[in-house]
This record gives sequence, C-alpha cells and structure tokens, in this order.
Amino acid sequence: MSEATISDVTVPLARWIAGLTPDAVPERVRTRATHLLLDGVGCALVGAQLPWSRVATGAVLDLEGAGDAVVVGTGRTTSGPAAVLLNSTFGKGFELDDFHPVAPLHSASLVLPVLLATAQHQGGASGAQALTAAVAAFEVGPRVGMALHGSQMLSRGWHSGPVFGTHAAAVAAGRLRGLDAERMEDALGLAGTQSAGLMAAQYEAMSKRMQHGFAARGGYYAAALAAAGYTGIKQVFDRPYGGYLAVFREGHDPDPRQIIAGLGEAWHTELIAVKSYAAQGGLHGTIQAVLELRAEYAVDPATVERVDIRVGHTVYHHGWWTPERPLTAVGAQMNLGYAAAVALLDGTVMPPQFTEERLDADDVWQLLGRVRVHLDEAVQRAPVHERFATDLTLTLRDGTELCRRVVQPHGGPLDPVTNEEIVAKYRTLVGPLMPTTRLDAVQRAVLGLDGLSDIGELGELLAGPVAGTLDRNGTVR
Repeated sequence: MSEATISDVTVPLARWIAGLTPDAVPERVRTRATHLLLDGVGCALVGAQLPWSRVATGAVLDLEGAGDAVVVGTGRTTSGPAAVLLNSTFGKGFELDDFHPVAPLHSASLVLPVLLATAQHQGGASGAQALTAAVAAFEVGPRVGMALHGSQMLSRGWHSGPVFGTHAAAVAAGRLRGLDAERMEDALGLAGTQSAGLMAAQYEAMSKRMQHGFAARGGYYAAALAAAGYTGIKQVFDRPYGGYLAVFREGHDPDPRQIIAGLGEAWHTELIAVKSYAAQGGLHGTIQAVLELRAEYAVDPATVERVDIRVGHTVYHHGWWTPERPLTAVGAQMNLGYAAAVALLDGTVMPPQFTEERLDADDVWQLLGRVRVHLDEAVQRAPVHERFATDLTLTLRDGTELCRRVVQPHGGPLDPVTNEEIVAKYRTLVGPLMPTTRLDAVQRAVLGLDGLSDIGELGELLAGPVAGTLDRNGTVR
C-alpha cells in the first residue's frame, strides 16, 4: 500500500460492481430485490400525491421545464436529473419507505428513480440489466455506511442516507451504462464528493423529504460524467487527505474493510428492512412495544400515568426532543413521544395519525406530556444489530407497570417483513389511487422485472396520473 492511501478497497469494489453478473446473484436475493423495488414504487406513487410533493413538483418543473423522463404518478415529464430528484423525493414522501437497520439509508428511493431515468436516457435497458444494477446498488450503499459505523453518523447530526446514498445511486446508474471498473471508480469518486445531508431537516423542513433526492441526482450525474470520460477522485475511499472516509471520519474511526466485506457472499439486499408504520425506522421499536402492550393488556390510555422509553444513542438523538405544539407532520414522524402517544391512543401509526387535526389534538398532547425518553448506554454497547433496541414501560395510575423490550421491530433481520406482506402493503397503499388493472400490471412488471425486454415498460405504467390526490389526512380526493 502506498503512502497516499490508508486502505485498498475502492478498486476491488469497482471491479466487483463492474463484473457482477445475474448468475452470481442467488435467486432468493433477486426475488427480494424485486419486492424492495415494488415497495419503492408504492411509496413513490403515494408520495407523489402529497401536498409537499406538489410544491416540490411545481418548483422543480418551473426550473427544469419539459423533457422525456417520467415524473411518477403525475402525467408529467422533465429532464433526467429533475425526474430523479422528484421521484426520489416522492419515495421519501411519507416515511413509508425501506431502511437499512445498521447503515441507515433508504435504498429504493435512491435506486428506482435512477434506473428509470438512466434507462430512458440510454434508449432502453432490459429488466434483467436493471435488476442486476439494483442488487449492486442495494449492496454498495450499506457497505459504505457500515465503514462509517452507520448509525453513528445520525448520532452526530448527519442525514446518513444522503451521505451514503450517492454511491448507491451512482452504482445503479453506472451499471445500466455498462461502466467498466475504471469508469466505475470515477463514478464512485464523483459520487463521494457530492455526499452530504443535515439531520436538522427532521424538525419541520419539507427538505427532509428531498435529501435522498439530492443524493440520487448526484449519483445519476456521477455515472453520466464518468461514462463521458470525465474523471473523478481515484481511490476515493482510500485517500488519507480529502478522501471520503478520511473526511467523514471526524469523531470516530472508520472501518474501510466493511466496504468489501462479504461481497458476493453475504447479501445486504436481504437485510434491508421494510416499514410497517409511517415513521422513521428508529421509532418502530417503540411503536411495536406500545401496540403489543395495548393489545395484550387492553390498556385504556386514560389510565396511563407515565410512559418511559429507553433507547440507545442513535434513536435518542435522531428521535427525541421535547416537542412543541403543534408539530409538523415530518417532525411528528421523527419523534418518539408522538409515535408512542398516537400508537397508544389509535392502535396504529399510519398517514391518518399525521393529519393537521391529529397533530394538534388535545388527547395526543395530554399523553405526550406524560412521556419520558431516556438514553441507555447499555444499548449503545450492545452488538450492532441490537442498537435499535427499545425498552418501554407503561405505568398505570394504580401503580401497575407494564414492560416490553423490543430488540428488533418487525422488519429487522430477526423478523423480516415477508414478500407477501410487501405485496399486501403495496396494494393497500396504491389500490385507492388507480384501477385494479393498472395496479396489477405494475405489480407484474416489477415482480417480473427479469422478464421485461425494456424497463421502459414499467416507466410507462408509472407515468400516468393516478385517480385522485391525497390530502394531508392521507385520504384520496
């Protein structure tokens, strides 16, 4: 190793990406990848109809104008980069999208928009090519995140997904463009220099929905520039001065080996978690614990004197601050106290729990005032897959304490959401928005991606407007 590098992972990674073949990916991984993409499609179609997405669409199309790239669920088209930005923003529109439990990023919202726009720009790409590109991207994003110890980035205030996500997007676009290892290395370097994202967006900013879109657009550009011969940073993960890991390492010690650990053997595609609730992933343990106690003991929220939630660093810093009335929808979807309150009161945490009326409801805020969140150092010292663990105690007015520990919520590696559940989620979310014939056709196209002669067929199915729009209540109008 030369003095100019601190590791040797960038080139091996680029070679693996460029050399990945469909036959090298186990069938179960390919099947899971199609279901992750279906979940991404459902989230994007729903997200496209939300009021803040309408604001984003108007602003971006005013800047970019018309083009040939599909803006999902709107009947509009625009330039490739603008479509990537918007479609990714739609995928993040209502906190229903996937997340990686160890290296937090939202993969489908990065990968799906890039696949659609790149294929359109290239004049077509087969479904088999797109699926292999998706798997490569699903593998690379988390590995880059794990090299930075994943959730530590959230604890330090970075929006981890946009920090890791540029690489996932660049890989998806680069694979469809057929970049060789040298050009893929350029694309990774061009992606790394665009990585950023501030987690303070979580409190009230619409831009929280768009930050993965910035990363997706950055990766899309990175691959296109590399394909044209525009060179990027070489050995971007290895350089000690100004390299990706060297710069983002401040405050902790990165582990470059994670970037190539288990390539082609251990598949992160199978670890990506699919959400069951419309809230950030770190809140799911609290939601599940509340719902389990509520069901098991028939808890009357009026009898609850106190709610105590114990979590580790990442969930605490990302998910807890003393809320002020009223919260915005995005703030509520990030806040442990709000999630616990509406789960206990309503028995679920889905779009109707984030209406303007519910966000400012007296019963919610009365219960919120009885929530206490505690930082538990023991969780932080636990094995990496247990760092989203939650200990929850409901203290009733008669002194009874009801306790529940959730090491991993449903969706985590120990209890994954099944492919059948993903299909059911897609149909529940999207069913009210379009005729069953179109709903079925989209599902067949995504789950049968391997058999599509051109992924543009999927783009055409997603292009048209849906039957209605969603109001702030998540209700079709």
